[in-house]
Amino acid sequence: MKQQITSSDLAAGRSINVICLGEPLYEFNQRSDGLFETGFGGDTSNCAIAAARSGARSAMLTHLGDDAFAKSFIDMWTNEGVNTDAVRMIPGQETGVYFVNHDNEGHHYTYRRKNSAASNLDSPDIDPQPIQNAQILHVSGISQAISDSAAEAVNAAIRIAKENGTWISYDTNLRLNLLELAPSRDRFHNAIQHCDIVLPGYDDATQLTQLTDPNDIVDFYLNLGCRVVALTMGAQGVLVATTTERRTYAAYAVDSIDANGAGDTFDGAFLSEYTKTSDIWRAAEFANAAAALSTTRSGAVRSMPHRADIETFLENNPTTTSNNNEQE
Repeated sequence: MKQQITSSDLAAGRSINVICLGEPLYEFNQRSDGLFETGFGGDTSNCAIAAARSGARSAMLTHLGDDAFAKSFIDMWTNEGVNTDAVRMIPGQETGVYFVNHDNEGHHYTYRRKNSAASNLDSPDIDPQPIQNAQILHVSGISQAISDSAAEAVNAAIRIAKENGTWISYDTNLRLNLLELAPSRDRFHNAIQHCDIVLPGYDDATQLTQLTDPNDIVDFYLNLGCRVVALTMGAQGVLVATTTERRTYAAYAVDSIDANGAGDTFDGAFLSEYTKTSDIWRAAEFANAAAALSTTRSGAVRSMPHRADIETFLENNPTTTSNNNEQE
């Protein structure tokens, strides 16, 4: 008989709720006057910050260079309440950077990340203790696409998590400029079959699964072995499913100006609320609101709302959801 999944299945008494493994990237974002302002990016770093702002005890597990960008990251994470005990600055290596340009067609990204300290991560670099101390390990497809060694580092972290009762969350974050579709599909799905939570975006999922119906997509990931699937679908909302139930949460009508980082905000808020409560559906509602709020502001990190803002938004904006019957 299928069992209902609750956060009580997570290991209790651990010092960290969510630890995020991946590549931080220092941001140069073009303003309307053509000049660039600095910021912070990298999907798993964004997730860690969003989780912290949502009330979780979050942490980063990564390598940085020994440059000024790295020091800025350490200071920023510390100010945000993100634990950095598992972050190492590697002598002679560099922190990755990226540039954001804007025109009538939207955002354009240029990356300078080849041979970054994080992309040089390998399986022997993964210390088991920080993962053993966490309830959830969060990783992403980007971390498996930036290099072969980083992909192996993710696989090693997943093995450690499985051995120690730490749940694993995976955001596909498909980037075909880093790794072509066929090898991406193989790497991601080989990892996801060992994960508990998968957080794909619809556009990624249609390419990775070759399916278009949202229910077929969540079935695909549940059949891989995941316990929870949260499929974000932009204006069509979010479809969240377990093996026993699925619900669609309508997108909020907000004055959206910048969707950059909205998916990472969803991830961090979802994982934070899931470790805080015993209710996956509350986590989905909370994350849906957090992601909507983030689109009303610019900048991946600057846009991320704090817990009080999310709770106020939910009080003033009732959730619209459709609740499906048990899926057989």
